[in-house]
Amino acid sequence: MLLIATDPIFGDHDTGPGHPEAPVRLVAVAEGLRRSEMGTDLVELPSRLATRAELERVHPAHHLDRLEAGCVVGRHFDADTPSSPGSWAATLAAAGAGLAAVDALVAGAASGAGASGAGASGAFLAVRPPGHHARPEQAMGFCLVNNVAVVACELRARGERVAIVDIDAHHGNGTQEIFESDPDVLYVSFHEWPMYPGTGRHDEVGVGAGAGATCNIPLPAGATGDVYLRVMDAVVEPLLERFRPTWLLISAGFDAHRDDPLTGLGLTAGDYAALVRRLVSAVPPGRTVTFLEGGYSLEALRDSVATTVPILAGGDAEAPPGEQPTAGGPGEHVVRAVTEFWDARQR
Repeated sequence: MLLIATDPIFGDHDTGPGHPEAPVRLVAVAEGLRRSEMGTDLVELPSRLATRAELERVHPAHHLDRLEAGCVVGRHFDADTPSSPGSWAATLAAAGAGLAAVDALVAGAASGAGASGAGASGAFLAVRPPGHHARPEQAMGFCLVNNVAVVACELRARGERVAIVDIDAHHGNGTQEIFESDPDVLYVSFHEWPMYPGTGRHDEVGVGAGAGATCNIPLPAGATGDVYLRVMDAVVEPLLERFRPTWLLISAGFDAHRDDPLTGLGLTAGDYAALVRRLVSAVPPGRTVTFLEGGYSLEALRDSVATTVPILAGGDAEAPPGEQPTAGGPGEHVVRAVTEFWDARQR
Protein backbone atom coordinates (compact mmCIF):
# COMPACT_ATOMS: atom_id res chain seq x y z
CA MET A 1 0.00 0.00 0.00
CA LEU A 2 1.15 3.52 -0.79
CA LEU A 3 -0.19 6.82 0.50
CA ILE A 4 -0.82 9.35 -2.27
CA ALA A 5 -1.08 13.13 -1.85
CA THR A 6 -3.18 14.71 -4.58
CA ASP A 7 -5.28 17.83 -4.19
CA PRO A 8 -6.91 20.25 -6.67
CA ILE A 9 -5.22 23.07 -4.76
CA PHE A 10 -1.90 22.20 -6.42
CA GLY A 11 -3.40 23.19 -9.75
CA ASP A 12 -4.13 26.69 -8.42
CA HIS A 13 -0.45 27.58 -8.74
CA ASP A 14 -0.73 29.24 -12.15
CA THR A 15 2.64 29.63 -13.86
CA GLY A 16 1.22 31.15 -17.03
CA PRO A 17 1.11 30.14 -20.70
CA GLY A 18 4.00 28.05 -21.96
CA HIS A 19 5.67 27.49 -18.61
CA PRO A 20 7.00 23.92 -18.34
CA GLU A 21 6.05 23.55 -14.66
CA ALA A 22 2.33 23.66 -15.41
CA PRO A 23 -0.79 22.20 -13.74
CA VAL A 24 -1.15 19.71 -16.61
CA ARG A 25 1.80 17.84 -15.12
CA LEU A 26 -0.55 16.61 -12.42
CA VAL A 27 -2.87 15.21 -15.07
CA ALA A 28 0.06 13.15 -16.36
CA VAL A 29 0.84 11.98 -12.82
CA ALA A 30 -2.79 10.97 -12.29
CA GLU A 31 -2.73 8.97 -15.52
CA GLY A 32 0.50 7.32 -14.37
CA LEU A 33 -1.14 6.33 -11.09
CA ARG A 34 -4.06 4.85 -13.04
CA ARG A 35 -1.73 2.92 -15.35
CA SER A 36 0.12 1.48 -12.37
CA GLU A 37 -2.99 -0.70 -11.88
CA MET A 38 -2.56 -0.55 -8.11
CA GLY A 39 -6.21 0.25 -7.48
CA THR A 40 -7.08 0.21 -3.78
CA ASP A 41 -3.40 -0.17 -2.87
CA LEU A 42 -3.16 3.58 -3.52
CA VAL A 43 -4.71 5.37 -0.55
CA GLU A 44 -5.38 9.10 -0.66
CA LEU A 45 -3.62 11.04 2.06
CA PRO A 46 -5.75 13.74 3.72
CA SER A 47 -4.19 17.12 3.01
CA ARG A 48 -3.17 19.82 5.44
CA LEU A 49 -1.34 23.12 5.28
CA ALA A 50 2.11 23.62 6.75
CA THR A 51 2.10 26.07 9.65
CA ARG A 52 4.25 29.17 9.79
CA ALA A 53 6.31 27.62 12.62
CA GLU A 54 7.02 24.54 10.49
CA LEU A 55 8.12 26.68 7.54
CA GLU A 56 10.31 28.88 9.74
CA ARG A 57 12.56 25.94 10.54
CA VAL A 58 13.77 26.34 6.94
CA HIS A 59 12.90 29.87 5.78
CA PRO A 60 13.09 33.02 7.94
CA ALA A 61 9.88 34.88 8.70
CA HIS A 62 10.73 37.98 6.68
CA HIS A 63 11.33 35.87 3.58
CA LEU A 64 8.04 34.01 4.02
CA ASP A 65 6.31 37.36 4.35
CA ARG A 66 7.81 38.45 1.00
CA LEU A 67 6.76 35.21 -0.66
CA GLU A 68 3.19 35.42 0.58
CA ALA A 69 2.85 39.08 -0.42
CA GLY A 70 4.40 38.37 -3.81
CA CYS A 71 1.96 35.58 -4.54
CA VAL A 72 -1.00 37.87 -3.83
CA VAL A 73 0.03 40.10 -6.75
CA GLY A 74 1.41 37.30 -8.97
CA ARG A 75 5.03 38.33 -8.68
CA HIS A 76 7.84 36.71 -10.67
CA PHE A 77 10.48 35.86 -8.09
CA ASP A 78 12.98 35.35 -10.89
CA ALA A 79 12.74 34.88 -14.65
CA ASP A 80 11.75 31.21 -14.24
CA THR A 81 9.69 31.38 -11.04
CA PRO A 82 6.29 33.02 -11.41
CA SER A 83 3.43 33.02 -8.95
CA SER A 84 -0.29 33.72 -8.92
CA PRO A 85 -2.92 34.50 -6.28
CA GLY A 86 -3.43 30.75 -5.80
CA SER A 87 0.24 29.99 -5.36
CA TRP A 88 0.61 30.61 -1.64
CA ALA A 89 -2.14 28.20 -0.60
CA ALA A 90 -0.71 25.60 -2.99
CA THR A 91 2.73 26.14 -1.47
CA LEU A 92 1.45 25.63 2.06
CA ALA A 93 -0.34 22.47 0.95
CA ALA A 94 2.75 21.15 -0.88
CA ALA A 95 4.90 21.59 2.22
CA GLY A 96 2.13 20.23 4.44
CA ALA A 97 1.70 17.07 2.38
CA GLY A 98 5.02 15.67 3.54
CA LEU A 99 4.22 16.48 7.16
CA ALA A 100 0.85 14.76 6.81
CA ALA A 101 2.60 11.73 5.30
CA VAL A 102 5.02 11.44 8.20
CA ASP A 103 2.18 11.69 10.73
CA ALA A 104 0.12 9.05 8.90
CA LEU A 105 3.04 6.64 8.53
CA VAL A 106 4.04 7.00 12.18
CA ALA A 107 0.44 6.59 13.34
CA GLY A 108 0.01 3.54 11.14
CA ALA A 109 3.16 1.90 12.48
CA ALA A 110 2.14 2.60 16.06
CA SER A 111 -1.55 1.76 15.86
CA GLY A 112 -1.82 -0.94 13.21
CA ALA A 113 -5.21 -1.64 11.70
CA GLY A 114 -7.48 1.36 11.68
CA ALA A 115 -4.79 4.01 11.37
CA SER A 116 -4.69 5.88 8.06
CA GLY A 117 -1.12 4.80 7.33
CA ALA A 118 -1.39 1.23 8.62
CA GLY A 119 0.39 -1.15 6.28
CA ALA A 120 1.71 1.60 4.02
CA SER A 121 5.22 1.17 2.63
CA GLY A 122 5.56 4.92 2.17
CA ALA A 123 4.03 7.95 0.51
CA PHE A 124 4.18 9.56 -2.93
CA LEU A 125 3.41 13.27 -2.98
CA ALA A 126 2.13 14.60 -6.31
CA VAL A 127 2.61 18.21 -5.29
CA ARG A 128 3.45 21.52 -6.89
CA PRO A 129 5.16 23.92 -6.78
CA PRO A 130 8.29 21.79 -6.45
CA GLY A 131 10.88 22.70 -3.83
CA HIS A 132 14.47 21.52 -4.08
CA HIS A 133 15.91 24.75 -5.55
CA ALA A 134 14.35 26.95 -2.87
CA ARG A 135 17.13 28.44 -0.76
CA PRO A 136 16.51 29.75 2.78
CA GLU A 137 15.95 33.30 1.50
CA GLN A 138 15.49 32.87 -2.26
CA ALA A 139 12.75 31.37 -4.43
CA MET A 140 14.22 30.09 -7.69
CA GLY A 141 14.07 27.39 -10.34
CA PHE A 142 10.24 27.03 -10.24
CA CYS A 143 10.45 26.51 -6.43
CA LEU A 144 9.00 28.71 -3.68
CA VAL A 145 9.39 26.73 -0.43
CA ASN A 146 11.68 23.74 0.04
CA ASN A 147 9.14 20.97 0.65
CA VAL A 148 11.59 18.17 1.38
CA ALA A 149 13.57 20.37 3.79
CA VAL A 150 10.45 21.23 5.78
CA VAL A 151 9.81 17.54 6.34
CA ALA A 152 13.46 16.76 7.08
CA CYS A 153 13.50 19.47 9.74
CA GLU A 154 10.36 18.04 11.33
CA LEU A 155 11.94 14.59 11.43
CA ARG A 156 15.16 16.01 12.87
CA ALA A 157 13.10 17.66 15.62
CA ARG A 158 11.79 14.18 16.44
CA GLY A 159 15.34 12.85 16.77
CA GLU A 160 15.44 10.99 13.45
CA ARG A 161 18.38 10.59 11.07
CA VAL A 162 17.29 11.60 7.60
CA ALA A 163 18.70 10.70 4.19
CA ILE A 164 17.56 12.84 1.27
CA VAL A 165 18.30 11.39 -2.16
CA ASP A 166 17.66 13.74 -5.07
CA ILE A 167 17.24 12.10 -8.48
CA ASP A 168 16.11 15.22 -10.34
CA ALA A 169 18.23 16.13 -13.37
CA HIS A 170 19.04 19.47 -11.72
CA HIS A 171 21.10 19.79 -8.56
CA GLY A 172 19.01 20.60 -5.49
CA ASN A 173 21.09 23.57 -4.46
CA GLY A 174 18.54 24.77 -1.93
CA THR A 175 18.37 21.45 -0.11
CA GLN A 176 22.16 21.17 -0.04
CA GLU A 177 22.56 24.69 1.35
CA ILE A 178 19.95 24.17 4.07
CA PHE A 179 21.63 21.03 5.44
CA GLU A 180 25.30 21.50 4.53
CA SER A 181 26.27 21.95 8.21
CA ASP A 182 24.01 19.23 9.65
CA PRO A 183 25.70 15.87 10.28
CA ASP A 184 22.33 14.19 10.87
CA VAL A 185 20.88 14.91 7.42
CA LEU A 186 22.58 13.13 4.53
CA TYR A 187 22.05 14.75 1.13
CA VAL A 188 22.84 12.76 -2.03
CA SER A 189 22.23 14.20 -5.49
CA PHE A 190 22.40 12.61 -8.94
CA HIS A 191 22.27 15.40 -11.53
CA GLU A 192 23.38 16.49 -14.97
CA TRP A 193 26.57 18.55 -15.21
CA PRO A 194 26.93 21.20 -16.48
CA MET A 195 23.36 22.28 -15.90
CA TYR A 196 21.33 24.86 -14.00
CA PRO A 197 21.88 25.96 -11.24
CA GLY A 198 25.64 25.37 -11.64
CA THR A 199 26.19 23.81 -8.20
CA GLY A 200 26.79 20.21 -7.16
CA ARG A 201 30.46 19.46 -7.87
CA HIS A 202 31.62 16.10 -6.58
CA ASP A 203 33.92 17.80 -4.06
CA GLU A 204 31.05 19.68 -2.39
CA VAL A 205 30.68 17.50 0.71
CA GLY A 206 29.22 19.83 3.33
CA VAL A 207 30.86 22.21 5.81
CA GLY A 208 31.85 22.13 9.45
CA ALA A 209 30.12 19.38 11.39
CA GLY A 210 28.27 18.43 8.21
CA ALA A 211 31.39 17.66 6.18
CA GLY A 212 30.90 14.23 4.64
CA ALA A 213 27.09 14.38 4.81
CA THR A 214 26.72 15.74 1.27
CA CYS A 215 27.44 13.59 -1.79
CA ASN A 216 27.13 14.87 -5.35
CA ILE A 217 27.21 12.77 -8.51
CA PRO A 218 27.47 15.18 -11.49
CA LEU A 219 26.75 13.16 -14.62
CA PRO A 220 27.26 14.03 -18.29
CA ALA A 221 24.44 14.38 -20.78
CA GLY A 222 23.42 10.98 -22.10
CA ALA A 223 24.25 9.06 -18.91
CA THR A 224 22.22 5.84 -18.79
CA GLY A 225 20.79 3.72 -16.02
CA ASP A 226 23.80 1.44 -15.69
CA VAL A 227 25.94 4.45 -14.74
CA TYR A 228 23.53 5.38 -11.95
CA LEU A 229 23.57 1.83 -10.60
CA ARG A 230 27.37 1.62 -10.65
CA VAL A 231 27.54 4.77 -8.54
CA MET A 232 24.94 3.25 -6.23
CA ASP A 233 27.14 0.16 -5.81
CA ALA A 234 30.41 1.99 -5.32
CA VAL A 235 29.44 5.10 -3.36
CA VAL A 236 25.81 5.69 -2.41
CA GLU A 237 24.86 2.36 -0.84
CA PRO A 238 28.03 2.23 1.31
CA LEU A 239 27.39 5.82 2.36
CA LEU A 240 23.80 5.01 3.33
CA GLU A 241 24.97 1.95 5.27
CA ARG A 242 27.45 4.05 7.26
CA PHE A 243 24.92 6.83 7.87
CA ARG A 244 22.13 4.46 9.03
CA PRO A 245 19.13 6.69 8.23
CA THR A 246 15.83 6.11 9.99
CA TRP A 247 13.90 7.92 7.22
CA LEU A 248 14.42 8.30 3.48
CA LEU A 249 13.12 11.31 1.58
CA ILE A 250 13.34 11.12 -2.22
CA SER A 251 13.28 14.26 -4.35
CA ALA A 252 11.83 12.54 -7.40
CA GLY A 253 12.48 14.62 -10.45
CA PHE A 254 11.52 12.66 -13.55
CA ASP A 255 13.36 15.09 -15.83
CA ALA A 256 16.37 12.78 -16.10
CA HIS A 257 14.24 10.84 -18.59
CA ARG A 258 15.75 10.83 -22.08
CA ASP A 259 12.63 12.47 -23.55
CA ASP A 260 12.60 15.45 -21.20
CA PRO A 261 12.71 18.73 -23.17
CA LEU A 262 14.80 20.64 -20.61
CA THR A 263 17.61 18.19 -19.91
CA GLY A 264 19.98 15.76 -21.59
CA LEU A 265 20.23 12.66 -19.41
CA GLY A 266 19.37 9.22 -20.75
CA LEU A 267 17.06 7.44 -18.29
CA THR A 268 13.81 5.61 -19.01
CA ALA A 269 10.88 4.67 -16.79
CA GLY A 270 12.55 1.29 -16.27
CA ASP A 271 15.72 2.98 -15.04
CA TYR A 272 13.75 5.00 -12.50
CA ALA A 273 12.16 1.84 -11.18
CA ALA A 274 15.54 0.11 -10.84
CA LEU A 275 17.07 3.09 -9.05
CA VAL A 276 14.16 3.57 -6.67
CA ARG A 277 14.14 -0.15 -5.87
CA ARG A 278 17.71 0.18 -4.62
CA LEU A 279 17.00 3.34 -2.66
CA VAL A 280 13.99 2.14 -0.69
CA SER A 281 16.01 -0.74 0.75
CA ALA A 282 17.95 1.80 2.84
CA VAL A 283 15.17 2.10 5.45
CA PRO A 284 12.39 -0.14 6.79
CA PRO A 285 8.98 -0.10 5.09
CA GLY A 286 6.85 2.83 6.16
CA ARG A 287 9.77 5.25 6.35
CA THR A 288 10.04 6.56 2.77
CA VAL A 289 8.38 9.75 1.52
CA THR A 290 8.76 10.68 -2.16
CA PHE A 291 8.25 14.23 -3.41
CA LEU A 292 7.47 15.15 -7.01
CA GLU A 293 10.07 17.64 -8.26
CA GLY A 294 10.75 18.05 -12.01
CA GLY A 295 9.66 16.17 -15.12
CA TYR A 296 8.43 18.11 -18.14
CA SER A 297 7.67 15.53 -20.83
CA LEU A 298 4.12 14.57 -19.98
CA GLU A 299 4.43 11.11 -21.51
CA ALA A 300 7.72 10.41 -19.75
CA LEU A 301 6.29 11.68 -16.47
CA ARG A 302 3.23 9.45 -16.86
CA ASP A 303 5.29 6.34 -17.65
CA SER A 304 7.87 6.97 -14.94
CA VAL A 305 5.20 7.41 -12.28
CA ALA A 306 3.36 4.28 -13.47
CA THR A 307 6.54 2.24 -13.21
CA THR A 308 7.89 3.72 -9.99
CA VAL A 309 4.93 3.83 -7.60
CA PRO A 310 4.57 0.02 -7.41
CA ILE A 311 8.21 -0.13 -6.29
CA LEU A 312 7.52 2.49 -3.61
CA ALA A 313 4.61 0.32 -2.46
CA GLY A 314 6.93 -2.64 -1.97
CA GLY A 315 5.97 -4.46 -5.14
CA ASP A 316 7.30 -4.75 -8.67
CA ALA A 317 6.44 -3.27 -12.03
CA GLU A 318 7.01 -3.95 -15.70
CA ALA A 319 8.21 -1.00 -17.75
CA PRO A 320 6.09 -0.02 -20.77
CA PRO A 321 7.38 -0.92 -24.25
CA GLY A 322 10.40 1.15 -25.13
CA GLU A 323 11.04 2.03 -21.49
CA GLN A 324 13.37 -0.81 -20.50
CA PRO A 325 16.49 -0.05 -18.40
CA THR A 326 19.33 1.45 -20.41
CA ALA A 327 23.09 0.93 -20.65
CA GLY A 328 26.09 2.07 -22.62
CA GLY A 329 25.92 5.82 -22.12
CA PRO A 330 28.76 8.10 -20.99
CA GLY A 331 29.75 8.68 -17.39
CA GLU A 332 32.31 6.00 -16.51
CA HIS A 333 34.84 8.75 -15.78
CA VAL A 334 32.44 10.21 -13.22
CA VAL A 335 31.96 6.81 -11.59
CA ARG A 336 35.74 6.50 -11.23
CA ALA A 337 36.27 10.05 -10.02
CA VAL A 338 33.49 9.98 -7.43
CA THR A 339 34.48 6.52 -6.22
CA GLU A 340 38.14 7.48 -5.82
CA PHE A 341 37.18 10.71 -4.07
CA TRP A 342 34.97 8.98 -1.50
CA ASP A 343 37.41 6.11 -1.02
CA ALA A 344 40.08 8.65 -0.18
CA ARG A 345 37.78 10.37 2.32
CA GLN A 346 37.24 7.08 4.15
CA ARG A 347 40.93 6.33 4.53
